[in-house]
Amino acid sequence: MTSALLSLSALLTASALAAPAAGAAPHNDRPAGVPAGWERVAGADLTHITGASGRQQSPSAPASASVRQQPLSGSGGSASAPADESGPLAIKSMRNGKFTATEVNYAAPNTGALRARSAAVTGAWESFAFEWDEAGQTYAIKSLANNRYVAVEKNFTGQAQNTLRARSTTAGGWERFEVFHNEDLNLYALRSTLNNLFVAMENSYTGSLQYTLRARSADVTGSWEQFDLYNIVG
Repeated sequence: MTSALLSLSALLTASALAAPAAGAAPHNDRPAGVPAGWERVAGADLTHITGASGRQQSPSAPASASVRQQPLSGSGGSASAPADESGPLAIKSMRNGKFTATEVNYAAPNTGALRARSAAVTGAWESFAFEWDEAGQTYAIKSLANNRYVAVEKNFTGQAQNTLRARSTTAGGWERFEVFHNEDLNLYALRSTLNNLFVAMENSYTGSLQYTLRARSADVTGSWEQFDLYNIVG
């Protein structure tokens, strides 16, 4: 069954969607803080905003794409319910209009890298569970493609440094994120608590890491760090 997607964004004006000038890179020379117009989102608030409360069904890939769907660990191949009881979400980059996928077939060390490269949600590749930790007031993001938590690869070097990669079986300091919401834009931003930097989509990269997600911006400068969250319904 082809997944149905419920868009969480209202119609936006052209000015609200304005991105940095072509070829411009996000600024990362200022201390990380809460950008103007953005507010942190707690677990209950995220389920309220996305309308995902109580939905726990993973998407079904169409028959033509079934080869791309990776098995999930656990009974019956189903992912466990997120801690905040929100259903699976898809993460769409506002920079290129593509959904984020987990590259489970990439060779090491980039196995599980997150890339905004899918035109639609075909199944578990583009599905994520946002698990709220009340004690730490942070989220862990689990990929439903391989049932692994998303980590920030702080020790990677070069252009791969701080790449988001679904590779952890537990959620520790490397796997913790803050979620921010802009009410006017009805869009989201993600910040890693490991390095206090916002997640950006590398639209200008080439090769296998084109469109990869990296925690490397000190501020939300525009569409590089802006994402839309979609509730996935079976």
